Amino acid sequence: MAIIEVVNVDKIYNDSEVKVTALSNINLTIEKGEFTAIVGPSGSGKTTLLNLLGGLDSPTNGKIRVGDVWLNELKGSKLIDFRLRNIGFVFQSYNLIPVLTAGENVELIMQLQGVPAKLRKQVAADMLGKVGLADRFASRPAKLSGGQQQRVAVARALASKPQFILADEPTANLDGKSAENLLQIMEHLNQTEGVTFIFSTHDQRVVNRARRVILLEDGKVKSDTLQ
Repeated sequence: MAIIEVVNVDKIYNDSEVKVTALSNINLTIEKGEFTAIVGPSGSGKTTLLNLLGGLDSPTNGKIRVGDVWLNELKGSKLIDFRLRNIGFVFQSYNLIPVLTAGENVELIMQLQGVPAKLRKQVAADMLGKVGLADRFASRPAKLSGGQQQRVAVARALASKPQFILADEPTANLDGKSAENLLQIMEHLNQTEGVTFIFSTHDQRVVNRARRVILLEDGKVKSDTLQ
């Protein structure tokens, strides 16, 4: 069974009595272990689709299934808890908490999940090791490069043991070397541990590594190709 199913989804925004159709009749399935890039020009609906897949927004029409749960059937705290336990997020801006160390940033999501302190620390150290930052557990974000901060964000997403990770323009704020390093790590996690990654991106480096590319234009799926 696919881990994500998108059925006849539309997203329409009403702004000052003007309707803007961000997505129109989207139908998709995502299988476990995919390394998929959602691409398209600005305004094509990439980030909107990612937000819907992550339960950060809800469709105007249609429905989305994650695992065996239909997101449209979850409300309020139940939806928040489901996101916390099933969906990992990596954003363009790293969204790390400045006063916390790298390890504490990774631990935070597990703390929200109710994981005991000793286990949180063990898992955080393990996750930072997986992204090549075993020696930066005690470093605060200000002492880390942009690439290192984004790797902490990946470790944080992994720590929640999600069904999949959504990465919205994760390389946009990185220099070329840092972007390549990050992508190598994510690709390695995908290939060796089966971590499912879904990217929204303009970056051709991400597209080149993706095994599936979904092209959006004007809120519609223009093409969906394996490579």
